[in-house]
Amino acid sequence: MIYLNQLGIVCPLGNSGEQVKQRLLDTGQSGVSLSEEYSPGRLLPLGRIDAELPLPAVSHLDAIARSRNNQVALAALAQIRTAVDSAIEHYGKGRLGIVIGTSTSGIAESEAAFHHFTRNGSLPDQFHYGQQELSSLATLLADELGVWGPAYVHSSACASSAKALASAARLLCAGACDAVLTGGVDTLCGFTVAGFAALESVSATRCNPLSRNRNGINIGEGGALFLMSREPGPVALRGWGESSDGYHMSAPDPSGAGARLAVERALSRAGISAETIDYVNLHGTGTVQNDAMEARVIHALFGDAVAVSSTKPLTGHALGAAGAIEAGLCWLAMQDDNPAGRFPPHLWDGISDPTLPALNVAQPGSHLGRPLDWILSNSFAFGGANAALVFGRG
Repeated sequence: MIYLNQLGIVCPLGNSGEQVKQRLLDTGQSGVSLSEEYSPGRLLPLGRIDAELPLPAVSHLDAIARSRNNQVALAALAQIRTAVDSAIEHYGKGRLGIVIGTSTSGIAESEAAFHHFTRNGSLPDQFHYGQQELSSLATLLADELGVWGPAYVHSSACASSAKALASAARLLCAGACDAVLTGGVDTLCGFTVAGFAALESVSATRCNPLSRNRNGINIGEGGALFLMSREPGPVALRGWGESSDGYHMSAPDPSGAGARLAVERALSRAGISAETIDYVNLHGTGTVQNDAMEARVIHALFGDAVAVSSTKPLTGHALGAAGAIEAGLCWLAMQDDNPAGRFPPHLWDGISDPTLPALNVAQPGSHLGRPLDWILSNSFAFGGANAALVFGRG
């Protein structure tokens, strides 16, 4: 069996697992707030990491590794560094793999460099084009830990880090590694905010998944890293499923055939039926098309009994890191100190879309009445890249 032994998490809900869990389950307090930092002249709701978080220094690194994205990765790693180092000592430096998801890498550093160029006619001395290479995250973590096992990055838009967890599990199943550091990191930059705004997919208010009034996403940022192994831990990755729509560059297949296939594959790999799932973490972006497709798929498979919610009104949509961050929220909700099985709440205006099938939306404060034993988490990306993960209490 594949276990998620340790979690390091940095996101708009907090700078540690304890902070995130408190705001997720105890207060239901959103980390989304208005800012024009990445959209000058236009206030937009963004899920930003707490500005008071002292990100690890990167000034000592080669220029190619100096990015805020890498800083967030190091901040998440610091929370589980002792356990990771112990795994390396136990298994050897060639037996720890690194599989990470991202979509931005160091794009923000390139944006700053281009602004410098327009003002000064030259790029800043500290800029290196390689800062925005997608492989930068895996290279940094391998160098930081001094390991030489498999190390690579997934970049398949919003399914990136969910796919990274599935790939990490496959490395363990194949015997290529004895432990894997896996998850995802993405940080805010003007490029992604402007890109989604150009697609008219950005909401001017906090995103409103499943509502009749939903009108777009809130971009977010953050990082979540797991130490994954076969050693027993509190939560197991029991199943994963992936598929590709082959339908449209940015719109999901409205039939939901690809998304449903991913969920069915995850359930099948876990060896359970849909009725076993206690809670579904929706992809739930708050766009018209995504929510319509996902609601139909979930209702077709689970009916209106299972509790569901989207956590993106709490964190924003962290794109390539979303799957890992939401896996982290599920992991936190499945710990022993949530005996009543409180659900991650669905924050919305409560106005259902009459064109969508009714779902059992988890209201703030709602709970199962016992621990959450089985959770499904969905990630559906541009290009029809779908991933579904099934978690079981260890």
